[in-house]
Amino acid sequence: MTDLSLPSNSACPACAAAPIAQRVAQAAAPDAIILSLPGVHCAMCITDVERALMARPGVRAARVNLTLKRVTVQAPGLGADDLIPALAAIGYEAHELDPDALSATAADKQGRDLLMRIGIAGFAMMNVMILSVAVWSGADAATRDLFHWISGAIALPTVAFAGQPFFGRAWAALRGGRLGMDVPISLALILATAISLYETTQSGHHAYFDAAVMLCFFLLIGRYLDHRTRAIARSAAAELTALEVPRAHLLCDGGEQIVPIAQLVPGDLIRVRAGGRIPADGEVVEGRSETDRSLLTGETLPMLAEPGTILSAGEVNLSGPLTLRVTAAGKDSSLSRLTALVEAAEAARGRYSSLAERASRAYAPMVHLMAALSLAGWFWATRDLRLSINVAAAVLIITCPCALGLAVPAVVTAASGRLFRRGLLIKDGTALERLSEIDTVVFDKTGTLTMGRPRLAAGDDLPDDLRAVAVSLAAGSSHPLSQAIVAAFPDQPPARIDGIGEYPGQGVSGVWQGRRVSLGRADWLGIIDDDMHRSGSSAWLSIEGQAPRRLDFVDELRPGAADTVDRLRAQGRRVILLSGDRPAAVADVAARLGIGEYHAGIDPIGKAQMVGALGDDGAKVLMVGDGLNDTAALARAHASISPASALDAARVASDVVLTGQDLGAVADALQTARRATARIRENFTISILYNLVAVPVAIAGFATPLLAALAMSASSITVTLNALRLRR
Repeated sequence: MTDLSLPSNSACPACAAAPIAQRVAQAAAPDAIILSLPGVHCAMCITDVERALMARPGVRAARVNLTLKRVTVQAPGLGADDLIPALAAIGYEAHELDPDALSATAADKQGRDLLMRIGIAGFAMMNVMILSVAVWSGADAATRDLFHWISGAIALPTVAFAGQPFFGRAWAALRGGRLGMDVPISLALILATAISLYETTQSGHHAYFDAAVMLCFFLLIGRYLDHRTRAIARSAAAELTALEVPRAHLLCDGGEQIVPIAQLVPGDLIRVRAGGRIPADGEVVEGRSETDRSLLTGETLPMLAEPGTILSAGEVNLSGPLTLRVTAAGKDSSLSRLTALVEAAEAARGRYSSLAERASRAYAPMVHLMAALSLAGWFWATRDLRLSINVAAAVLIITCPCALGLAVPAVVTAASGRLFRRGLLIKDGTALERLSEIDTVVFDKTGTLTMGRPRLAAGDDLPDDLRAVAVSLAAGSSHPLSQAIVAAFPDQPPARIDGIGEYPGQGVSGVWQGRRVSLGRADWLGIIDDDMHRSGSSAWLSIEGQAPRRLDFVDELRPGAADTVDRLRAQGRRVILLSGDRPAAVADVAARLGIGEYHAGIDPIGKAQMVGALGDDGAKVLMVGDGLNDTAALARAHASISPASALDAARVASDVVLTGQDLGAVADALQTARRATARIRENFTISILYNLVAVPVAIAGFATPLLAALAMSASSITVTLNALRLRR
């Protein structure tokens, strides 16, 4: 039966998405080294680490992920022991990361450590302020000095301990010959404490131990809030990491043994209980259940799992125990490969990222220069060393470019996480910038706008007795059109047909009530089919003694296709359909979706040429396609998206992979990318305006070190919170 020929790559995307990473992630080098960098926290850190690693012979690429505090290095032939000394030389602590032990433990520990230091600084601040009240109330001479010394006894160890997050990183930066963001903060803390100690030794009227401790307290609060907002804006890579299962139930010698995932090898048998998460990629060999793969693909409906089904690490076994034969585990699993792919995308450098890094790096020397000039200028004008040092400290703190360093990473992290939850896997970190510029969207038809899966049209017109015959004949064939007939009448009792036989490429026949019945191609049945311009495929049902009935089929639209086209047009974007299919079939799909501009019978070269011509005319083209004939067009477009069911070549050529079925994620991607670009520009504006206002205020002496700390923390938090608006 074929007029029946529909593409064989029309499998459900949810099914195809399970092993997607094994195919897509082949672009990632298998010998990547991942190092944990607990000390990185700003854009300048990214530049310093990557520059130091790239200077090492044998290193091909190095990309820092600021959110996850790790660096991925492509260095064939080198090990972690060869790279760690290069980072230690510039003051960065580094450790090789064990992918099997990835968890949020390190981040949680850092948060608890900051909270402990905040608590100590806050307790000391309250006590010092109580002592300061006595001084402000009129204590004089020996009494005033006593209170100052007691305040110093509380403040000095407090600043030394609570300020460790700043002092440690500043010292590491200085040893590496750098001026990081923590250097001016540390200098400000030291200056505020030193001037207070000097005043106390000289029996001065004023000491500022309360201001020094408060400065430390509010700086720590700013650092902790930054830590928390980063945790809230968890990246897609962190969400994938959270799906990893540390242990598995290994079947051996007739029993079960709990072993780490790292010990599993292909061929092992593992047991997964109902409610448990699949620990490794594998094939079901025993049991029947349903799995939830929504966190991997965005699919909301459970998928059937039975012997022969391929499952991916990270899926949830819902209803019954399963026995799997492991095909890949640990670093080789599809989940780990997906994680590596997303991390690489998040760490990629776009135009805005590079701009922020260059600005932050150039800004650090300016901070120290402005502080030094402020100190010299105020001392020359007033001959008051204490006042001059306070002004210099305020300048050091208020001009810290933390907000500028966070402007881009915070937005990229929030945007990639949002798109991942909508079923889009970003392979190239620069894709967000390019997606925001799209004004023309070109769709392929089969497998993209449609599922490549036939559906029986006007099935209600078929009488009940003929339905029963058609269902019985179709049940004896595995052809897509036969399966579409069975699916169209799920509750139809079958007719009793004897001697059913299938003739490959022709159809199915048998005997019903003593009459010959057949279902298949028109030419096989000797039927002259004059209507060659219909939009879909067809099969003929022939019953001896009756006129044959033609059964027409249409290609099923992908979920969300119509809504996606409507949204794209509402956003002012041009929508074009390019297909190699017959004109009637292409026209039918275009009419069902309301696409006015379409082209049929286009070969692969023609698709690439049309996309290229659109680009030459100034259009920013997004190509959405899944076939081998779309590969050249995907590569030629300004940006590209492929469904999870796409061929390997198409996925490699595309920037983004649609892991779920719903095509609505495409419109979401363009809208999110445009919003992300707007947020980045807003963050740059916030950072620039902050410095235009704050720096002159500090230099003019209107900001104390304490007010400077509050302003600096507020600017960083404002930038991060602005990025988090993308999550809505």
